Amino acid sequence: MSDAATSIEVAAPKSGPAKPPVKSPAKSNAAPKSRLKAPWQVWRDASGRLSALRIVSLLFLTVPVMVAVYDFNTEGYGARPLNNVIHRTGYWALIFLMVSLAITPLRRIGRFGALLDVRRMIGVGAFVYAGAHILLYVADQMFDLRKVASEIVLRLYLTIGFVALLGLTALAVTSTDGMVRRLGGRTWQRLHNVTYAIGLLALIHFFQQTKADVSLPTFVASLFGWMIGYRILIKFKTARGELPAWKLLALTVVIAVLTFAVEAIGIGLVFNVSPLRVLGTAFDFDDLSMIRPGWLVLAAGLIVVGLDLVRQRFGPRRGPAAGVIRA
Repeated sequence: MSDAATSIEVAAPKSGPAKPPVKSPAKSNAAPKSRLKAPWQVWRDASGRLSALRIVSLLFLTVPVMVAVYDFNTEGYGARPLNNVIHRTGYWALIFLMVSLAITPLRRIGRFGALLDVRRMIGVGAFVYAGAHILLYVADQMFDLRKVASEIVLRLYLTIGFVALLGLTALAVTSTDGMVRRLGGRTWQRLHNVTYAIGLLALIHFFQQTKADVSLPTFVASLFGWMIGYRILIKFKTARGELPAWKLLALTVVIAVLTFAVEAIGIGLVFNVSPLRVLGTAFDFDDLSMIRPGWLVLAAGLIVVGLDLVRQRFGPRRGPAAGVIRA
């Protein structure tokens, strides 16, 4: 019984015998109880119903396995098949980590709040592939744990990768609803902000593992920079709603220009050539497979800007409150 009802009963005059409370008849059209969801039924949403978005996300997480099986049956894995699979699992762990970070911008810009329901699943998927990455490395070292430990301590790229794995482990362990309640929302959010540092460490590890062409690591790093820039703009904006399209466009252009500049400087330092000469090759479109990462970043950003314009025109106009953003 509510406090308001209690105060009314106390104030009422007691002029006669108390009458028994009249019970309202039960509603025949009461909503049925939601089906209970077992922890392993990740294809169901919180209410226990089948979720098409979760099923698609699960299929997306199995894509690396299907690609690996196809490549093995068609091309093979070369002289060192285990090393090939080690690199595959590490690459996909990074990709899924970046996808989990991309959900917040896509949710806000696309006005599609349901994406939040699969962010945790994709983040845990990144941890699973990272765990497979280190376990396969241990197998490649003939399960010699002393050698593995010494390699991690002595080799900087392994140290960085292992620290990133420890961070992912902490995030995966605390990703359950029970841990959110135990830690408290604010503490849990601060802990999971470590995702950005983990992403940076994973990118450094990726660059160090790439021996020749660093175009792919550069592209992924630039997308990561775009997502960090977006979060900074959201954090310091004062108006309600989503960022205007012109700010998304400006962010895209800035990140693309920085990608061209940093890549040119890096290649110039490594190969002892002028960065301006490297920049000149960015406008060579004879071989489409050699398109520089800056153009790809620009294209990806323009797609996001286009999505924002479409949703502004045809979707709901109001966005989340200013400054409210999650990892």
